[in-house]
Amino acid sequence: MHNGRVIMIVGNGDVPEGVAATIDAADLVVRFNDCRSVGKGGGRTDIVAVCNTGRPALAMLGGGRWKTSAPVRQAREIWSVRAATRFAAMRAALAATHPDLDDFCDDYTDGFESFARATARKHRVIEAETHDRLERDLARFSPSPYVAPSSGLVVIADILSGFASSEDHVVLAGFGHVGWQWHPFAAERRYVDSLAAQGRLRRLPPFTSSDLPQGA
Repeated sequence: MHNGRVIMIVGNGDVPEGVAATIDAADLVVRFNDCRSVGKGGGRTDIVAVCNTGRPALAMLGGGRWKTSAPVRQAREIWSVRAATRFAAMRAALAATHPDLDDFCDDYTDGFESFARATARKHRVIEAETHDRLERDLARFSPSPYVAPSSGLVVIADILSGFASSEDHVVLAGFGHVGWQWHPFAAERRYVDSLAAQGRLRRLPPFTSSDLPQGA
């Protein structure tokens, strides 16, 4: 058996055919928001990481579909990706530079906390320090002007900064690094590629369970 856990972080980007079983065989599977990765990306869901501010949060909490979906019902933990104090501090500047994002910093953390408590799940908020450290790291990759890193990248940074042990294997699937124009996706891709080059994580594919170090 391999040492440590396999922590699979599954984004909402394209997941190729044939990897569902590998994802479901992981020790821990993290998905995002409405968990669009379920299907080709397997079904196991241990943690749902949510964008807890703005329109995505309102959409998830505003009706019953997200709360009763299969991956959310299965999850043991809900992680709120955005530290409310940090995003509240962005509001004034965004009003000047991005007036169309007037609801971007609206905080719904309490709604996710209440949902988690009512359904006997753990709720966790990723700390502002993780965001600060991530933005310093991203600066090395010359990002174009952006509003905030993607939720996926925040979770990657959080898991690598202490949630995962040195013996764990962090694996990514469904990360195409494309989407909303105000995430710095080109820099995010280069950042993740640098982490892979350092051996701190792997991408799936070409990663499979046979790539894991084998122990006695």
